[in-house]
Amino acid sequence: MSRFSVDGRNAIVTGASQGIGKGIAERLAEAGANVAICSRAQERVDPVAEAIEEEGGTAFAMECNVRDADAVEEFVDATVEEFGGVDLLVNNAGGEFVADFEEISENGWKAIVDLNLHGTRHCTQAAGEYMRENGGGDVINISSVNGQHPCPGESHYGASKAAIIDLTETLAVEWAEEEIAVNCVAPGLIQTPGVAETLGIDADEMPPRERVDRRIGYAEDIADVVQFLASPAAAFMTGETVTVKGVPRAGNSMAEDLGLED
Repeated sequence: MSRFSVDGRNAIVTGASQGIGKGIAERLAEAGANVAICSRAQERVDPVAEAIEEEGGTAFAMECNVRDADAVEEFVDATVEEFGGVDLLVNNAGGEFVADFEEISENGWKAIVDLNLHGTRHCTQAAGEYMRENGGGDVINISSVNGQHPCPGESHYGASKAAIIDLTETLAVEWAEEEIAVNCVAPGLIQTPGVAETLGIDADEMPPRERVDRRIGYAEDIADVVQFLASPAAAFMTGETVTVKGVPRAGNSMAEDLGLED
């Protein structure tokens, strides 16, 4: 099992106040990594770091808007100062809203692309510069199945997530000689507060983890794959996108597949 160890790695996980990012941060810390986490609001990310440390892990929390390149550089610098380095970056921060293409304003389009794509660029440049100067590392981007297949109502989100997949493949080639592996995870339908908000439902209505039907994923499912990609077991992988999804019932809405409609 040592092949799957991330013990002692210095990791950054963006967008870690809830959902997938929180699950990834918790898993890496539980497995022995030092984890730096960020969110746009300090009060949202502090409880996550506190909970990790209560469980015996090591965490550092800082407010950071990934759309702001200067703020990202400050966050990476603070992480290096706190842990002595950074050798793992998980680009998870992102957002979405549902609207038909013709109803998406220019500002709405830019807001999603700026957060999902430009945020990934800012973090990868800042952390990647340090990795290139200090022996390499791993970058793991969180995309989406919406970046691989059509998803009506989320053209802006799908376009940004498709770009992240292409960026992953390109950087894997550009940075191969720098000993930096760049991989990607494309989650399917995952039970998160963000999904609940998008569907307009109460988070308490989401089905429990114990309900396993291969239609609904959980943050832990994505964290499993991220830990693998961050471990020596994935040393021969770069430029790959790992799709993590169940099989929705044909013709069903997302709410139906969440068990919220009969």
